Amino acid sequence: MQEIKSVLLVGGAGFLGLHLIEKFYSLSPRPDIHVFDIRPLPEKLSKHFTFKPESIKSHIGDLTSEADVTKALRDSKADVVVHAASPMHGCSQEIYDKVNVEGTRNLLDVSKKLQVKAFVYTSSAGVIFNGQDIHNADETWPIPAVPMDGYNETKAIAEGMVLKANSLSENFVTIALRPAGIFGPGDRQLVPGLRNVAKMGQSKFQIGDNNNLFDWTYVGNVADAHVLAAEKLLNSSSRSLVAGETFFITNDSPAYFWALARTVWRADGHVDKYNIVLNRPVAICAGYLSQFFSKLTGKEPGLTPFRVKIVCAFRYHNIDKAKRLLEYKPNVDIEEGIGLTLAWMDETS
Repeated sequence: MQEIKSVLLVGGAGFLGLHLIEKFYSLSPRPDIHVFDIRPLPEKLSKHFTFKPESIKSHIGDLTSEADVTKALRDSKADVVVHAASPMHGCSQEIYDKVNVEGTRNLLDVSKKLQVKAFVYTSSAGVIFNGQDIHNADETWPIPAVPMDGYNETKAIAEGMVLKANSLSENFVTIALRPAGIFGPGDRQLVPGLRNVAKMGQSKFQIGDNNNLFDWTYVGNVADAHVLAAEKLLNSSSRSLVAGETFFITNDSPAYFWALARTVWRADGHVDKYNIVLNRPVAICAGYLSQFFSKLTGKEPGLTPFRVKIVCAFRYHNIDKAKRLLEYKPNVDIEEGIGLTLAWMDETS
């Protein structure tokens, strides 16, 4: 296996980014690790991370700036670029277009110009979702003509650019990873949000019948997949097998949607004696009403038709391709991942 000499982690100061640093930091021999982000690395890290921030070379810049990206790549001399930068759900279409599309195009162009060898892109399992049920989907499942939302639409566009840029003859090889339902230490949305639901006494409400299977993925496992992808792209014996390919990344253990929430609540000692179930049609109507009154009050709606469709849909994926070609396996199971996440929250609260 050809070793990684230098890696540039784009978006390395974010949630997934910190776990990417941790995984590349644990390699032996350890590569020269550089981070490119619009913000600096946190000055203080939780004890979950073993790397020292001062040992990571940080480059602050704009992903859409050719000059900023060029300087970071020249300074890092990276043979691998890992592109994990992306806005969170709930941002404007303008931000998605700027970061996911313009930023990815710029990063690809500069990487190719400066003869980066391997390019790993963090796509999303959501690129194939438009509200329909997804049962055990593999990578042959088509990207829908009508996307579910602006986030996944621009993720799909960026993924397409990454795959199109792949060129074995030019020694510039690319790969796109599609993680599903990421959670773990550093997550500021999913698990903290679930904990807050219980604190507000709203955990008894259930949207949908909870018969839909859903993929959650521990963030450390997602980071493992990125390291494997980089190594496989650099290896002459595996490069042609994985270059220009997409891979779903999950914990390979789909569960009923509300199982994760109730595992979080149970770990906190919170168990409801009964549930109030809103079926899908009722919940969608409630979502439209919530949107309507939110516009009148100027507040963020607590429930939307979009969220109801996500919560009620089957969304689980087949990762045989990742297991076979990347030799990926989820090292941390869901329950252990929740425990690590709750421990991190208690430490940092």
